[in-house]
Amino acid sequence: MSQTKTINRPIFFERNRVWRVYTGGRLFADFFGDEAADGFYPEEWVASDVHALNGADRDPAEGISRTREGELLTELFRTHRRELLGNRREWGVLVKLLDSAIRLPVQCHPDPAYSRRYLHSDHGKAESWVILETRENACIYFGFKEQITKAEFAAAVAASERDPDAMPALLNRIPVQKGDVFFIGSNMIHAIGAGCLLLETQEPTDFTIQPEYHCGDVRLTPEQMYLGLPADVALDCFNYRVWGDAAIALGKKTPRVLYDDGKVKDESLISFADTPCFAVRRLTLTDASTDRLDYPAVCVITEGEGSVQSPAGSEPVKKGDYFLLPDCLRGKVSLTGAGHMEAIVCIPPEETK
Repeated sequence: MSQTKTINRPIFFERNRVWRVYTGGRLFADFFGDEAADGFYPEEWVASDVHALNGADRDPAEGISRTREGELLTELFRTHRRELLGNRREWGVLVKLLDSAIRLPVQCHPDPAYSRRYLHSDHGKAESWVILETRENACIYFGFKEQITKAEFAAAVAASERDPDAMPALLNRIPVQKGDVFFIGSNMIHAIGAGCLLLETQEPTDFTIQPEYHCGDVRLTPEQMYLGLPADVALDCFNYRVWGDAAIALGKKTPRVLYDDGKVKDESLISFADTPCFAVRRLTLTDASTDRLDYPAVCVITEGEGSVQSPAGSEPVKKGDYFLLPDCLRGKVSLTGAGHMEAIVCIPPEETK
């Protein structure tokens, strides 16, 4: 199929599971129809133009999506930037689906200022989570439980070499259920607990500072812990100014209904008032169609089945399918649910620098 035809319709992709240091992926069986097994490929990177930081010996294109026609998304952005992105200079967002079989390391992500100073990037890694499914006793960890100094935190990091509870004991443990929404601002300490299948929308980097010595049974290297930075500099990335209920209040979000006629419900999960980095909406359709979509954006079908209509025709979609809506199709695409269907729309920054 020619590139012209490719961008005249929603762009679908090959599967793009990415290696991580933690295990998971069993809940992808119901979502994607994958084998019901946990392993070291617990993440699906969606419409991604970001390279995964998994070491120099791995595929240099790891993490970057390919269209169903086999073309790298980075190349498609290079050759058809205007049609795909409008007046944007870059895509500016990364969407993931991930399933955690174990608790991930306690971590934080940099803000743009920190990234520019130490990591040679204009992007930090603010992110949001929408819980799609859970295993038993699923939870997340977010924000320090009590006031803490950098020196006290560094002592807990040292203790984590022998005590696996040294770090999570410092954080608020929050039980989660399907439908919960969280915003994880830059510099905020957090960890995804065991048993969470979630959709993550984030700034387009793979920057993580995770100063625990172990992830499950895996001993982390200094590079994996600190991104190659000195430990003292890496620990400056954490926000020590907020804790307890005030921290929880920063993270937990309540969906806001934008439109609801009984058949089409449109909710704002994360808005540009929450962060300038991205926005996230949820569309729920009951035997109905809607053109309440954004451009450019990624659409992930999270429940049910239906179809997407564009100038190129109609294509069936079901739970686990995802596609990119090019800017050039603005106002020309609609989504139809056959019975109950739910879709999450992930929207890049309103403009990129």
